Amino acid sequence: MRGKQTVRDMMLSMAVIGIAVAVIYMFIPHDEDADPVRLVDYRVELLTARRAAPYPVAAPEGLAKDWRPTSVSYERSNGDAWHLGFLDPDGQYVAVEQSTAPADKYIRKVSQNAAETEQTQQIGDETWQRWEGPKYDALVRKDQGATTVVTGTASYEQLAKMAAALETEKS
Repeated sequence: MRGKQTVRDMMLSMAVIGIAVAVIYMFIPHDEDADPVRLVDYRVELLTARRAAPYPVAAPEGLAKDWRPTSVSYERSNGDAWHLGFLDPDGQYVAVEQSTAPADKYIRKVSQNAAETEQTQQIGDETWQRWEGPKYDALVRKDQGATTVVTGTASYEQLAKMAAALETEKS
């Protein structure tokens, strides 16, 4: 009889705990409209990358506030790879990628297997090569000892806005 009481008591305890959790959940306010995107402040990583990288590290200057930075990294051991990810005003992903790694392999990696096209795009004083892919498109520039890729799910127009905003030093 002792074993049955123990199981019964455990089940009653679990039921009481379940009811308490349900009541707490119902009375704690939830913000269903909250933006689930976690924004990052990339200033420290940018300064670190600019000191450590053997090429001029690019980051946007003067973008509208509705461009939201979501990810940043610098990996010295991985071809001095600089990454800065954003959501554009339409909620599409745009990333700035730079590295000293072998260009074609690196471009395919960061652009999710995009392929080079014959098209170029003039942005400011720079000519960028267009790459198209099943997931990401990209604008690519190879110079100054590194490959710069602006890639993502955004339109070429939005990729071009990011490319136009890139600066290698604080203005």
